Amino acid sequence: MDELIEKLKIQIIEQLNLEDMEPEDINAKEPLFGEGLGLDSIDALELIVLMEKEYGIKIQNPKDGQKIFRSIETMASYIQMNQK
Repeated sequence: MDELIEKLKIQIIEQLNLEDMEPEDINAKEPLFGEGLGLDSIDALELIVLMEKEYGIKIQNPKDGQKIFRSIETMASYIQMNQK
């Protein structure tokens, strides 16, 4: 799980062009949206693309996305449970 969390941090930094950020700057338990990383709805679409492209996981229901993308930790556990 820790390995997946580190990989996700790197992928999110690259996917969202967070140039001034390093993986160690991101707390895996911190919210991705709002006061945490401060991501927005466009970033959410980028995360959906990342999940599909890198892990083969399609998110059908937008309400699920709110739970899945709560933090990097919740993303990692969702990937572990749903990856083929």
